[in-house]
Amino acid sequence: MCRSGRMFAPTKIWRKWHVKVNQGQKRYATCSALAASAAAPLLLARGHQVMTIPEVPLVIDSALVEGSSVARTAAAIALLKAVGAGPELEKVKGSKKLRAGKGKLRGRRHRQRRGPLVVYNPEVDGKELVKGFRNIPGVETSPVSALNLLQLAPGGHLGRFVIWTSAAFKALDEIYGTTTTASTHKKDFLLPSNVVSQADLTRLINSSEIQSSLNAPKGDAVTRRSAVQKKNPLRNKQVLLRLNPYAKVFAQEAQKKQEA
Repeated sequence: MCRSGRMFAPTKIWRKWHVKVNQGQKRYATCSALAASAAAPLLLARGHQVMTIPEVPLVIDSALVEGSSVARTAAAIALLKAVGAGPELEKVKGSKKLRAGKGKLRGRRHRQRRGPLVVYNPEVDGKELVKGFRNIPGVETSPVSALNLLQLAPGGHLGRFVIWTSAAFKALDEIYGTTTTASTHKKDFLLPSNVVSQADLTRLINSSEIQSSLNAPKGDAVTRRSAVQKKNPLRNKQVLLRLNPYAKVFAQEAQKKQEA
């Protein structure tokens, strides 16, 4: 069936190759990938050359890509170099390598790194820019209304270098909503809220406020009791009432129901 012959006992085409993922989980993953694209350390850890760009996320004016202004590859390359993405293009161009193994015989002869992802709004920016960016090695385009998780986090690694047009960046609140306002495109979808305001747990644990409570003097019994709780409130009533004074009322109501 292909060069060097067929495989012995090949896997069957009716195998269940894909696993269904809930729609909410896919949207949550997309939002997480978008948030990661705005963190410079994650972009650097993924290997993107973003030291020459002014900021992340990088937003360019939609007037620069409207109509046929970047419909040609030379104009698109000039635009990327003007915003500081020149080193990223050179990195991608120099990363093209010959693939190891039989994939060379099956249409996958070369492999190279991913470059920037250009996100545009088709309603405002048009679709002409796709022709200008499609021949640049490593550069991909995606409409803001159909963001692809495989493009935002290739290989499951967060931190893709994303270049937004101003119209696409403005449409994010309308498409994905906010933490308080629901999306107009996705029914009853709100952006996930932060579980913790400080994501650096090491810095949080080593902060002076927490360490002063944990390392309180032995004589200060009240401080140590509040800082280090060793008794189980589900078994110790005094500890339970200290944590939840209303637990006594719940217990009385439960006892009345049993007697009735």
